[in-house]
Amino acid sequence: MIKHKGGSLFPSWALAVALLSFVSDLCFIPEVVLAKHADITRHYKFDIKLQNVTRLCHTKSIVTVNGKFPGPRIVAREGDNLLIKVANHVRNNISIHWHGIRQLQSGWADGPAYITQCPIQTGQSYVYNFTIVGQRGTLFWHAHISWLRATVYGPIIILPKHNVSYPFAKPYKEVPIVFGEWWNADPEAVISQALQTGGGPNVSDAYTINGLPGPLYNCSANDTFKLKVKPGKTYLLRLINAALNDELFFSIANHSLTIVEADAVYTKPYKTHTILIAPGQTTNVLLHAKTQAPQAAFLMEARPYFTGQGTFDNSTVAGILEYEQPTTPIKNLPLFRPKLPALNDTNYAANFSQSLRSLANAQFPAIVPQTVQKRFLFTVGLGSSPCPKNQTCQGPNGTKFAASVNNLSFALPTTALLQAHFFGQSNGVYTNDFPSTPLMPFNYTGTPPNNTLVTNATKVVVLPFNTSVELVMQDTSILGAESHPLHIHGFNFFIVGQGFGNFNPNKDPSNFNLMDPVERNTVAVPSGGWVAIRFLADNPGVWFMHCHFEVHMSWGLRMAWVVMDGKLPNQKLPPPPSDLPKC
Repeated sequence: MIKHKGGSLFPSWALAVALLSFVSDLCFIPEVVLAKHADITRHYKFDIKLQNVTRLCHTKSIVTVNGKFPGPRIVAREGDNLLIKVANHVRNNISIHWHGIRQLQSGWADGPAYITQCPIQTGQSYVYNFTIVGQRGTLFWHAHISWLRATVYGPIIILPKHNVSYPFAKPYKEVPIVFGEWWNADPEAVISQALQTGGGPNVSDAYTINGLPGPLYNCSANDTFKLKVKPGKTYLLRLINAALNDELFFSIANHSLTIVEADAVYTKPYKTHTILIAPGQTTNVLLHAKTQAPQAAFLMEARPYFTGQGTFDNSTVAGILEYEQPTTPIKNLPLFRPKLPALNDTNYAANFSQSLRSLANAQFPAIVPQTVQKRFLFTVGLGSSPCPKNQTCQGPNGTKFAASVNNLSFALPTTALLQAHFFGQSNGVYTNDFPSTPLMPFNYTGTPPNNTLVTNATKVVVLPFNTSVELVMQDTSILGAESHPLHIHGFNFFIVGQGFGNFNPNKDPSNFNLMDPVERNTVAVPSGGWVAIRFLADNPGVWFMHCHFEVHMSWGLRMAWVVMDGKLPNQKLPPPPSDLPKC
């Protein structure tokens, strides 16, 4: 239920049900649904429960929110306060992350298990309380513990403040397009087995669009997402990659797309036929329907961009774009397919990411740090851990797969880091000596070193409040070069530069874009290359940074930043809420 501060929006439960049903329809005009008052409080209830779902002729019980797969959408305006009660009715521990929300002074609501909170245990609940400050666009929410994100996710749609228009022509309708994955097996069992054996996990059985695999899979023709459009109309597609382990190419046959927003930040309009979207990223695109209904239907397809050396789900999810036809039955129309880049087209990936720019105008400026107080070089990539005695492991050369940042594989604590930090009880939980550069430099994208073993520890970087940071993330060739989508909680950042090979601190910074770089919360480190970002550490708390490939995060490609309080009251983290889950 959605409420104003001080009263209900709806005059009766019947009307509430009708309106909520309308919100859940495929296409909607959000202004019809949302109140037009400023800065209101919106209440949502998330019941974590099991639900039987059938895909690919396989029925299984999955963890869901409110019995829905994908889960319900959150709709709000910039400036609104959200109170979302999450009640856990399953045997798994749960936590929910509101991916991309800045969480200014509300770090207790960020959600990653054992970082900002202990997980919500069976039979317990927690109210996530946060305000959307200075953001508008598309984000998403998802479970942030183990691999429950496979089925526990949904859109966050943030509309501009009332009477504030989009910086582009208002679309006729807006449609969430959420990419995901489907396993016939239990994803929790998949990662549990992989961590036990040390090998790579089994891959998913299908990709999905809004939970549906589409007609290119066996036994799935009836589980196909269909987008019906009117000739001459413009549609805003809100693309979200909620897949666990794959970057995806996406295209619609015989149609172009215009990117207008990335990770809830407006961009300069960029026209393309193919979108590349990494796990954790969101992209808003305008789809201009043809002026007259063509005597055809069109597939919208997504398939992986993959640069690693392991196994992956090499399949294609498809939906169907249909025009409202005055005469010809749609089933009799020819069906066209888009042409997607090659699976490993790294040049396309690099050109695409370098083509995005912030809008950077007077109303929506790009406030890029022009000077830097702290510089970091982080290597990111795979490695290995020794196989325990009396056990056979399936990783490289009989070891276990691992992943690391600066050769440190992050060990999750049993006490939430934010609580330990806030109460000054970090001793025995974490240390603050995370290395700012690799401890053992080498030719990162050349011949890898013979020793691929990583160090396991719980270390953090401590930053004074308002520190300007430049972070270069360097891919490594250890166990094969690979793209890594890195997400930083609590901050947006500017992608000021990227390239292939090893980062050169003497030459590469001269080519940085400090005028209108794209602003994001998740960036794909190029396969065999590097990316440079800048951000201002203006948000006190403990903030997780990790690869958004779930398998790499499970192997330890993660770390945390601790940002100290500022001097003023509005720069300090408030104490934890009374219902904060306990370990």
